[in-house]
Amino acid sequence: MSDETKILIVDDSAVARGMLTSIFEGETDFTVVGTASNGEIGLRKVDELQPDIVVLDIEMPVMDGLTALETLKTRHPRLPVIMFSTLTERGAAATVQALSRGAWDYAAKPGQTTSLAAAREAVRQELVAKARAIAGKIGKGGAARGLASRPSARPAPARSVPSRHTTSTIDAVVLGSSTGGPVALETVLSAIKTPLRVPLFVVQHMPPKFTEALADRLDRKTASRVVEGAHGMRAEPGTVYIAPGGRHMVINNRGAMPTVEIIDTPPVNSCRPSVDVMFESAIKVYGAHMLGVMLTGMGADGAKAAANMAKLGSPFLAQDEATSIVWGMPGAVVDAGSASEVLPLESIGPRIAEIVFRSTPSRGRGTTTGHEKVVAQS
Repeated sequence: MSDETKILIVDDSAVARGMLTSIFEGETDFTVVGTASNGEIGLRKVDELQPDIVVLDIEMPVMDGLTALETLKTRHPRLPVIMFSTLTERGAAATVQALSRGAWDYAAKPGQTTSLAAAREAVRQELVAKARAIAGKIGKGGAARGLASRPSARPAPARSVPSRHTTSTIDAVVLGSSTGGPVALETVLSAIKTPLRVPLFVVQHMPPKFTEALADRLDRKTASRVVEGAHGMRAEPGTVYIAPGGRHMVINNRGAMPTVEIIDTPPVNSCRPSVDVMFESAIKVYGAHMLGVMLTGMGADGAKAAANMAKLGSPFLAQDEATSIVWGMPGAVVDAGSASEVLPLESIGPRIAEIVFRSTPSRGRGTTTGHEKVVAQS
């Protein structure tokens, strides 16, 4: 029993509570210690049952998930919470807000048109993997690589890695992230006080609607202009393009200025959008003249393209293990020798700005300072 990760499920739907209980009890390394139908009951059961992880619905009667999360973070600041969210605009916006308030991760509820068996399997694959990764860090269940404590991970000193970084010209920044990425992205972009004079392309592993909500929040909270990528958009300096959930984003150079294209080819590395797909398309447009960045995330999506960037001489920044929620994606880049620098999260934004503004832009590309804007304060 002591090796099992204790799960508390808080959801107003009896069907959801039953499904989640069945899923976790079907795994040898988890046990469900209790369930609750609203946030108020959930808070009492946290004190009573002392779970290792809480799975928390957002929309509930009596006390909703966001309110419960705020109280949890006050009473139990180190208790991991996974939000269980609907695939709606409202659910997506609330989930992004929850992540900014201290939730560790989220899992998407299946749509109403999905069969029960398909819904159960989809939830099992996503939620169990994320819960297992968290369990590994907090010392429960099977080991997981590089899951930092929140909210106060102690960063390791920045370090350089032997590399073939040779380019002095930066015309674009490409960035990949997954688990823990929404908060990491806000941290990075908030540290860039002046919009870059080049476009920044981001693949964050998220479902449809969630990326739109993320782009909207980042646009309001940071100095950069942030948009969800749409087919045919021109790649403008000072703009951050977030790949839309469920679709690949690629960059093409079919005119005077590179453009964004959205395609529906099959998933790569079980991901769509895929970091590898976006990075490889950027290589075809910008060659060595771009800066790569890999933030916290599960798996190794992007590692192959990062290696190709390193061969060309592109600089590449990887988030360090201490400040990553999961050190899968950045760890894969570091292990392959593709990172020119390994940095704590809070150092990445300033370092991006330093590299871009000190570089010599290519003729006819990225020479403006981008869009000026007023940043929301809360």
